[in-house]
Amino acid sequence: MISIPHKAKQFLVLLVKLLIVGGAFYFIYNQLANNDKLDWQKFITLFRKNQSVLGIGFILLLSVLNRYFEILKWQNLAKVIQEISLAEATKQVLAALTAGIFTPNGVGEYAGKALYYPKTETKQVVFLNLICNGIQMVLTVVFGIFGLLYFNAKYEVITTQTVAILFGGFVLVFVILFSLKKIKIKGYSIEKLLHKINEIPKPIHRKNILFGILRYLVFSHQYYFLFLAFDVDLPYFTLIATIAVVYFLASSLPTFQFLDFAVKGSVAIYYFGILGVNEWIVVFISTLMWFLNVVLPVFIGTYYVLNFKTKAAEL
Repeated sequence: MISIPHKAKQFLVLLVKLLIVGGAFYFIYNQLANNDKLDWQKFITLFRKNQSVLGIGFILLLSVLNRYFEILKWQNLAKVIQEISLAEATKQVLAALTAGIFTPNGVGEYAGKALYYPKTETKQVVFLNLICNGIQMVLTVVFGIFGLLYFNAKYEVITTQTVAILFGGFVLVFVILFSLKKIKIKGYSIEKLLHKINEIPKPIHRKNILFGILRYLVFSHQYYFLFLAFDVDLPYFTLIATIAVVYFLASSLPTFQFLDFAVKGSVAIYYFGILGVNEWIVVFISTLMWFLNVVLPVFIGTYYVLNFKTKAAEL
């Protein structure tokens, strides 16, 4: 095995750090500067009309809470390996978010967290991160289905018969998967996965679900309050249901973190267009949600990436 000199290893680590941070900032700038659907003049006019220190503070607070509940989720799940402080959980979550911003479906996030643990724990860290993200996806699907049923009952985007067929297909796939749970693919099976999930103490699962629900309520209502700030006057349940649909459908599409707002924005334009909301408002709110909940945490995460010590991964 080729031994890499310590100085060369330090240089390579610094190069990787700079590539991650440089790549993150490039993709952020590229998306904000080259999006021709963002009419900044309209935004500035509306902002001056509705500007409120309390309102801005409240929206920022929701962004902090959104990431805070994600950090609590990870701190709670990391107990399976070792107890970590809130500060350590914050470092791991934000650094991993930065590392995953330009990878498909945030895959880099898994590797980012694993670097903070001994190599022998890599599989366990990846598994726990899968559980952490998985509960959020499950909640997005559950709330999204209810939102879709509510939205469809009012606006009938698809027929009731189509809804029944889709629901039946979903149940059928679910039943088939569990009936074949013992079949192994490369040594893995649904039965083995369920067994590993059951090995995690139930109190940790309960907290994970609770923090996941709280996080979902925070970012969905942040979306809701931004629509109110942009003078969109629609009934509460109609707006919340549509937001749930947008998150459900957008989360079902494979994408990159840095394209997240573009994907959600495209889905949102269609559904909020049915409600009569102007396209530019939908695009701006989707962009703001992305900026507040991804870009700002990534800015903080770059500090942790640049200060990452390789010895943390070699314990």
